[in-house]
Amino acid sequence: MCQDANKMSNRNLHEDRGGNPGEARRKIEGHVALVFVQLCFGFLPLFGKWIDGEADFTPRIVTAWRIGGGAVIFLALAFACHGKKMRVNLRDIPALLVLALLGVGANQWLFLEGLVRSTSVNAGLMMPLIAVFTFLLAVLVRQERFSLLPCLGIVIAFAGTAQLALQKEVDMSRPYLIGNLLMVANTLCYSAFLVGSLSLARRYPPLVLMAWMYVLSLWALPILGQGDDFFPSGASMKSWGTLALIIAFPTVLGYLLNIYALARLPASTTAVYVFLQPLIAGIAGTVILSEALHGSTFVAGALILIGVGIVLSRQRR
Repeated sequence: MCQDANKMSNRNLHEDRGGNPGEARRKIEGHVALVFVQLCFGFLPLFGKWIDGEADFTPRIVTAWRIGGGAVIFLALAFACHGKKMRVNLRDIPALLVLALLGVGANQWLFLEGLVRSTSVNAGLMMPLIAVFTFLLAVLVRQERFSLLPCLGIVIAFAGTAQLALQKEVDMSRPYLIGNLLMVANTLCYSAFLVGSLSLARRYPPLVLMAWMYVLSLWALPILGQGDDFFPSGASMKSWGTLALIIAFPTVLGYLLNIYALARLPASTTAVYVFLQPLIAGIAGTVILSEALHGSTFVAGALILIGVGIVLSRQRR
């Protein structure tokens, strides 16, 4: 009896000091997945400008291809990995419909429409709003408690983003106003998607959840394709190749890894990684587009990483 009590006491002490090893491993997996998510999404403004420059595919058609391609790929992968277990509770269908609209249809369409009317720099700098909106929404629905530490981390990371904005001379003038507002709406939709997906992400495998969200978005294809051509005759190989990259990385891999991480980490932690996207976009512009690299980029990058680290340190505690 006493030995059992001592064993239980030692186990509790071990959990207090080191935590559950399995849970710690799951959190590490979530953080690694989020790094790859930011790489996938960080290149999206560059891809979007490439395909817009060719003027072969409209934003609505690109969105339709993302939904259709994502539905086929996710459905095939989910069926291959889970078979009949990919069925969901009928009571979850309404929530899945709303989340599909917020995180797939409206989110993707608003981003691409905004990108066409604005710049890739503006697009990258709008993304950190996801972290702000997600934290506020998570507090409002009582998923998380308000704390000054994550607020401090968000402010510091936002300062790094502002530093990049000043360096890049972000254009917020009237011609780009509508595009910028569309991208703000895009970030709000995606934040609501992250917060709303939390409970479902912990009850269903990531593949199953994404397959259903994309399948339940297929109703939008006739609306998105109205008046446009899904297979434009003059489309270049560069446009088709860029479209394939958009479907493979920001659509399939990015969404899948994000849901995978959401099952392991709080929504606000998942969103705060978004602050890395402007940094990734800036590095991509320097390496791929041969844009000038300023010394202030390193300052901005340091601020972003410090801010992310503060939020993550709170989550580790």
